[in-house]
Amino acid sequence: MRTPTTPGVGILLLDTRFPRVLGDIGNEDTWPFPVRYKTVDGATPEAIVQGDPRELLGAFVAAAQELIREGVQGITTTCGFLSLLQDDLKSSLAVPVATSALMQIPLINALLPPAKRAGVITISRNSLSTAHLLAAGAPIDTPVIGTDGSLFSTAILGNSPELDTAAAQVEIRTAAQELCQRHPDIGALVLECTNMPPYAAAVAKATGLPVYSIYSFVSWFQSGLRPRIF
Repeated sequence: MRTPTTPGVGILLLDTRFPRVLGDIGNEDTWPFPVRYKTVDGATPEAIVQGDPRELLGAFVAAAQELIREGVQGITTTCGFLSLLQDDLKSSLAVPVATSALMQIPLINALLPPAKRAGVITISRNSLSTAHLLAAGAPIDTPVIGTDGSLFSTAILGNSPELDTAAAQVEIRTAAQELCQRHPDIGALVLECTNMPPYAAAVAKATGLPVYSIYSFVSWFQSGLRPRIF
């Protein structure tokens, strides 16, 4: 039975050991509202980003059902690549599901001036496919750049216990600038990776563009699950 103190958002955590710094989806202090976590055993960054997350669908459904029994009103995840599970999860669960920051792309495109569109920064361009974009409802020609081979990507995908946040900020900011140089029609940026929000402000400052992430998505999600009392 739900109580007023039960978190509205339940977050399915990947099976990780890398640092969850402030701003990361997996750091409870990131959120200005209560959330509840459940780890999906075996769902390592490598298995989800470089493998096929659909092979772990049963484990994600089971973990989500546990969170629902504990009273959460909506489910999200800690990896943008889990857009591939969006349809299956929402069909299997009795609450709204928001798997990926990529799902914001259609709305962002609708907000931008004519001839402008959203661009994506991902942890692995080599792994992000048209299937991931289609599952999120995004155009398949969405401009995308990855941080492949960076210290950031290596640490997260390798599930390292250490993370150089200063280097990560430079790498992600540089990728954003390069993407905007390649595609002058970009009017906003979306951070696919749920570990990138700590660097969103630096990206916005460097590019002069709005930057959306899992933080903006889940904050919006929460605002509907638990409307503010005025």
